[in-house]
Amino acid sequence: MAYDYKRVLTIQDVSCIGQCSLTVALPIISACGLETAVLPSAVLSTHTGGFTGYTFRDLTDDLPKILEHWKKEGITFDAFYTGYLGSAKQIEYVRNILHSVRKDSSVNVVDPAMADNGKLYPGFDAAFVEAMKPLISDADFVLPNITEAAMLTGNDYRETYDEAYVKKLSEDLIKLGAKAVVLTGIGYTAETTGVSVYENGKISYYPHRKIAGGCHGTGDVYASAFVGALLRGNSPFESAKIAANYTLQCIENTIGDKSHWYGVKFETALPDLVKQLNK
Repeated sequence: MAYDYKRVLTIQDVSCIGQCSLTVALPIISACGLETAVLPSAVLSTHTGGFTGYTFRDLTDDLPKILEHWKKEGITFDAFYTGYLGSAKQIEYVRNILHSVRKDSSVNVVDPAMADNGKLYPGFDAAFVEAMKPLISDADFVLPNITEAAMLTGNDYRETYDEAYVKKLSEDLIKLGAKAVVLTGIGYTAETTGVSVYENGKISYYPHRKIAGGCHGTGDVYASAFVGALLRGNSPFESAKIAANYTLQCIENTIGDKSHWYGVKFETALPDLVKQLNK
């Protein structure tokens, strides 16, 4: 199938082991048939969710130098996808990148990866939440979970909620400057979860089966698949559905293997993702 071949830049950390961040974004977006450029914000020996004694190399000071080289070379990007960023200074640098090497038609997808289950990730505080808000204003699509959406908008975090609460979170994110909102992990019953897409004043919801327990890295898998589907020409809602179906398949391919606790076997489901895109 013919489609517009585009160049995507994804900016987030590299966890060498753990199947998250850049180690899933690069292969997933590439499998979608898109040129995928990477900008690592840090390099870790493993991710931080369950491993101990991991190494960490901060690459913050490299970001402006890389940008200057790209500008000299006249390099630009059709889309940007930002994930986990480790500091307010990194956010400032990333915003400069988004404004400096874009095209008029470039698309910004922001995953404000900083919290879950009502709590910020280790190392983050209220000041970081505030620092994230300007990046949200740059987003054509923002992809938070319930916790992140509540923190960014000043709403109370709720474990149980209704459609009115989800709509208010979405509307408040639009007020921060985002053009469209894709809320992940939205479940109105104990047996289901799903994604809510808010665009042009309209909200659409796609539910699917909930698998108990959860897995590390599924947010990164979802966001990467969403970016790939969107840049392949699918509508935001169709992209959200494709990414949800793919992420669910990744979890299903992993849950029977107790030794594989640190991530999902996303590689095994890549043929299914490609098949969805080529329908």
